[in-house]
Amino acid sequence: MFTDKARIFISSGKGGDGHISFRREKFVPAGGPDGGDGGKGGDVIFVIDEGLNTLADFRHGGKYKAQNGEDGKKKNMAGKAGEDLIIKVPEGTVIKEAVSGKVIADMSGDRRRYTILTGGRGGNGNQHFATSTMQAPKYAQPGQPSKTLELILELKVIADVGLVGFPNVGKSTILSMSSNAKPKIANYHFTTLSPILGVVDLEDAKGFVMADIPGLIEGAADGSGLGHEFLQHIERTRMLIHVVDAAGSEGRDPLDDIEKINLELKRYNIDLSEKLQVIAANKTDLIDPSLSEDDPEHPIYRIREKYEPEGIKVFPVSAATGRGIKELLYHVSRSLQEMPGNVRIYEQEFDPESDLAADDLPFTVEYDPEQKEYVVEGPKIEKMLGYTNLDTEKGFAFFQKFLSDNGINDQLKELGIREGDTVRLYGHRFDYYD
Repeated sequence: MFTDKARIFISSGKGGDGHISFRREKFVPAGGPDGGDGGKGGDVIFVIDEGLNTLADFRHGGKYKAQNGEDGKKKNMAGKAGEDLIIKVPEGTVIKEAVSGKVIADMSGDRRRYTILTGGRGGNGNQHFATSTMQAPKYAQPGQPSKTLELILELKVIADVGLVGFPNVGKSTILSMSSNAKPKIANYHFTTLSPILGVVDLEDAKGFVMADIPGLIEGAADGSGLGHEFLQHIERTRMLIHVVDAAGSEGRDPLDDIEKINLELKRYNIDLSEKLQVIAANKTDLIDPSLSEDDPEHPIYRIREKYEPEGIKVFPVSAATGRGIKELLYHVSRSLQEMPGNVRIYEQEFDPESDLAADDLPFTVEYDPEQKEYVVEGPKIEKMLGYTNLDTEKGFAFFQKFLSDNGINDQLKELGIREGDTVRLYGHRFDYYD
């Protein structure tokens, strides 16, 4: 089964909790704290698997979770880090945040591996919180929580050339004659239910990758038929071969067919209509042989008269007899060599590291007179710490904005905080400055 779109949930591993314990040894009546640190949670990492060409493994959705870090142990023993979760996808997979539809990563080109979610950091054991005034701390830092994200995976086929046109116009036959691809071919609509790639090898010319895009119909850009599901595969192609039934063997006018398909491409994405395009006027073996191609009544004459003045070259071909296929392929090869060779890569629009936001969860802001510290705690704070790396400049700037946007700074001021006072958030301590 071909599957080119899937929706899944992923979760990184939770960081292990720091441990609270004290040395208990003979002749050491009051041993100090020796609680170990929790282990880091596992990351969620996407990698390209060259052996995959569909998203079929994800067609049933599901949840994918990295391993949690182990809790710290006594005798200063740290917990074991959780194993990373490796998710394999085919090249060309675009990973999007499900709610916004924004691109997180495009698994194409040089990007063969990408970490989507990082595991929570392990919490510090109580050994880290001993001070000259508190030599037996009964506090350890909890591990940072896991992060969860709903994703949409979309496979956008990577090919140099895309074959487009109405169903049953001969695209699959042309691909099978031109390349190493072996599509199943039959004489009914929507024979091709998935994009099929083939490598075209030519003597004394550079080869290329060609994709047979499933037959489009009028209204495809609006999702009619199977069109909307497969138009996305044309986005990366550098050139289009527009295959048309020049003989009108199914009772349609070839000029009308071309216009309707081009309209669908333009409506789906304006960039598609600007791609270099050639027309393969197929099924010429079915045209009345008594007509000359110079005759204004001949379909080839009519197609050339309309499109060649627009710079769109027309090749009369017959997939049944092989006529014109060689000339078409060599023209495509030369055209590709004259074009920029870069494949379209989708830029990142959503960064889980900074764009995830805490939900409307509770938190408290209080003063601890015993420790003489201001304490900010609650699920909202814990979740924020789970996706914010305070050791980076970007993460710390986000943290400061979080305090301001959520009114935490205002509450601290109401409690009488002054510059230089200490603020504690689950084991993190900061000097306050307005």
